[in-house]
Amino acid sequence: MATLHARFAGVPFAEHGSHWEDAWRESSTPWDRAGPSLALHDLLSQRPDLVPPAQHHDHRGLPLRDAAGAVEKKKALVPGCGRGHDVLLLSSWGYDVWGLDYSSTAKEQAIENQKKAEAQGLYKPIKGIDKGSVNWVTGDFFGEDWAAGIGGKPKFDFIFDYTFLCALPIEARPRWSQRMTELLISDGRLVCLEFPTAKPMSEPGPPWGVSPELYEALLTAPGEDIIYHADGTVDETPSPKPRTDALHRLSLIKPLRTHSSGTGNDGAVLDFISVWSR
Repeated sequence: MATLHARFAGVPFAEHGSHWEDAWRESSTPWDRAGPSLALHDLLSQRPDLVPPAQHHDHRGLPLRDAAGAVEKKKALVPGCGRGHDVLLLSSWGYDVWGLDYSSTAKEQAIENQKKAEAQGLYKPIKGIDKGSVNWVTGDFFGEDWAAGIGGKPKFDFIFDYTFLCALPIEARPRWSQRMTELLISDGRLVCLEFPTAKPMSEPGPPWGVSPELYEALLTAPGEDIIYHADGTVDETPSPKPRTDALHRLSLIKPLRTHSSGTGNDGAVLDFISVWSR
């Protein structure tokens, strides 16, 4: 099977979607981790100050309900969700979650993954909260069609990015940052598990090497092209334009645990987690 780099070499970005679908059909999915992100789990369980609560409660500690009596839940999005491990994790924490992938084969496998997990009793609600819904959608993250069934132009309280930005070619990165700001509500949280940080940023992808400086340059100036040095690292000169849509990094964390792919030979964690808001 072709490596990811070979599969996408010379392919215009507008045609990438069909190549991701081919990879899923061929079961060539080295990015799949066979389970949810440990770093995301630990952020949810250990840093409630950094993530929006999935459900609001009244002064008695009872969950707020809508006119139909259903518990009011916040909305989460996982773009490039693949088999949906992190979608299921966020649902167990009480969010209504949308798992988005371009590939229809990925959606089929996500549905099967959900059925197996439910049969095995996995992803039970945390701390007795009301479990969130799981919704699988296919489409182009940068387009509008997939969002039509979620209320036209949906806004999300929580967006999780892992192995998504690193899958995009350099020219698509400004579109990624612009789209993230469009989809995040004003007081929402974008959580990025930054991977791969050990890969030189000048080497071709996917996956493309990333760094905390890259995320900062993109998200503080959404939609703007950024300048790179010859080695692929980012010119950190701030954008001179004032931006009302800019995201600000609330925290940059070196997680205690992550997938083996984000861990060095000596056991050191190489990934970062960054949390962003307006």
